Amino acid sequence: MSDTVATKPKIIVLCGSTRFIELFAVCAWLIERDEGAITMGLHLLPAWYPDVPIDHLAECEGVKEKLDTLHLRKIDLADEIFVVNFLDYIGESTRNEILYAQGLRRPIRWYTHDPIGEKVSAMLLAAKKGAPCAASR
Repeated sequence: MSDTVATKPKIIVLCGSTRFIELFAVCAWLIERDEGAITMGLHLLPAWYPDVPIDHLAECEGVKEKLDTLHLRKIDLADEIFVVNFLDYIGESTRNEILYAQGLRRPIRWYTHDPIGEKVSAMLLAAKKGAPCAASR
């Protein structure tokens, strides 16, 4: 086995509702930083992006089906998926992605049962309290 194959980073696709896009960004950062994996998922858009809704951007822009299909192609490339099921919420698209990943026998990690989710939840709680957060270290 060559060194290139032995050191290939794991690819993890983040799945979940766009209402948790900020959590996606933090989870992706921590997975890449702490685990050395490549993450794929949704994109956090800046506030200046035209008419950014709180969630369901793809529906607002009329590209939901196209992007749902593209997200399945990401799962095809993935070694595992990480479901951002904050407050145990899973929408229809995410449910379909989970079923698709299960059909491919991809391992599934859950925000609510993962050390990354615990770190992000601690950061979120600290931010709401206005306290500095040591949980990210």
